[in-house]
Amino acid sequence: MTITSKDNETIKHIKKLKEKKYRDEYKEFIVEGIKMIEEALEEKAKIKSIIICDDCKNQGTIPSNLMYEIAKLDCIYVSEKVFISITDVVNPQGIMAIVEKPDNSEEQINYKENNFLLLDNIQDPGNIGTILRTADSLNIKQIIASKGTADVYNPKVVRSTMGAIFRVKLIEVKDLVKTVKELKKHKIKVYATDLKTEKSIYDVDYSKTAIVIGNESNGVSKEVLEEATDRIKIPMIGKTESLNAAVATSIILYEAFRSTGKIK
Repeated sequence: MTITSKDNETIKHIKKLKEKKYRDEYKEFIVEGIKMIEEALEEKAKIKSIIICDDCKNQGTIPSNLMYEIAKLDCIYVSEKVFISITDVVNPQGIMAIVEKPDNSEEQINYKENNFLLLDNIQDPGNIGTILRTADSLNIKQIIASKGTADVYNPKVVRSTMGAIFRVKLIEVKDLVKTVKELKKHKIKVYATDLKTEKSIYDVDYSKTAIVIGNESNGVSKEVLEEATDRIKIPMIGKTESLNAAVATSIILYEAFRSTGKIK
């Protein structure tokens, strides 16, 4: 049976998942597109339902192997009119999924890792998505974020991660200062980015370190700066004083991994 009414309860539920409060309440989020669903299946994400457009004119060609896998799941067919009402994509491929959110509670932090990335109130969804992709490219399995950081399960963030969201845990903590203190107890050096410091990212030892990236407008909070082991910045030779948060994260992380011999 194909759902043709926008007032259908399942459709109403999907629309609710566009809001953070409902994603938190139901512990679910939406992924859309052929590649994202392939990634979800490959990483064994808990897919609760697959929604397929039954008559979309611009529907992407779903590979036969993917059709075989999704046939094992709960598939819901909807009309083009209904699918258009629930998609956030300009040129949708006619397929999306409801996925169960993983447990990303504070208790999941693995303090035995050697490299940590902390986000202090990053607001732009695009930055969050790019940061997750950068972390994934370096095989970083967890990112710690302050409570005020943008929701990683925002549909725009999910799309921009290109599948990294299924491999990198973004763990939200209530008190980032407390987490910084805990990292230091585990002998992990905490480097906070700060435009006012004179110390370059090329002047520090990155073995067993945590990098703190601050808010796009205000930088790392005063409380976290005061608790950090040291402060670092990317040296600039032009007139630009600062870089986009995601770009800065990429530069610092790759320098950290290069200087410790993890990449060549």
